[in-house]
Amino acid sequence: MAEPTRGLLDTSVLVDQRGIDAGKLPDESAIAAVSLAELAAGPHATADAEERARRQDRLQWAAATWDALPFDEPAARSYGRIFAATRAAGRSGRARFADLLIASTALANGLPLYTRNAKDFAGLERLVRIIAV
Repeated sequence: MAEPTRGLLDTSVLVDQRGIDAGKLPDESAIAAVSLAELAAGPHATADAEERARRQDRLQWAAATWDALPFDEPAARSYGRIFAATRAAGRSGRARFADLLIASTALANGLPLYTRNAKDFAGLERLVRIIAV
């Protein structure tokens, strides 16, 4: 029997959760507090009432399902390495700030990062295992 998999889910996985084959996700998952922040902003980023309600439901579901991993001191230190790797890959370290904070959380917690947008994490593969789903 294979060891159970563990991983951090990127916000893109939370947003697209219904369209993802559960077999591609880790057995044990976590989310970053930064993802909750992105989800909390979501309802305010649309004028469409139905979409706003869907986004609010998604935020409440995520908050009720996981105890989010904080962006704490180890994650803050990891951010320096993530930022440097992003720059070394020729990318802007500020362009996808929330993504880099999520990757820093994964690095600090020793977890692979499951994402729908692997290209957003290009250049970080030596630090964090990026798993496209």
